[in-house]
Amino acid sequence: MLVIGRHPQIMETVFRLINQNENWNAVGALTDEDAVEKFQQHTFQLVLLGVGIEEASERKLRSLFTFQDPGISIIQHYGGGSGLLSNEIMEALDKKAKQYKPIFHFKDGL
Repeated sequence: MLVIGRHPQIMETVFRLINQNENWNAVGALTDEDAVEKFQQHTFQLVLLGVGIEEASERKLRSLFTFQDPGISIIQHYGGGSGLLSNEIMEALDKKAKQYKPIFHFKDGL
């Protein structure tokens, strides 16, 4: 997942919490330019917007990311502890998985 924030110390904590889960891997960016570059170079399931991102930057990033990948999940996290962060990520990933879950219809009992 791509994690974007403006505060290096907070980003360190968020990375540590995310990377505690063996199924998750965080890539970080402190600037819009770095975030866009990393988004173009890698495939992400989720973008996490952290504390300190200005409203104009958030709008720009959301617009660019959803244009490049209409199925990308973008969530905001402003703090609140490791349990909240994990729950927010799990909820977003579960929602995304349900959107792309194949649906089978069987006709006449086949």
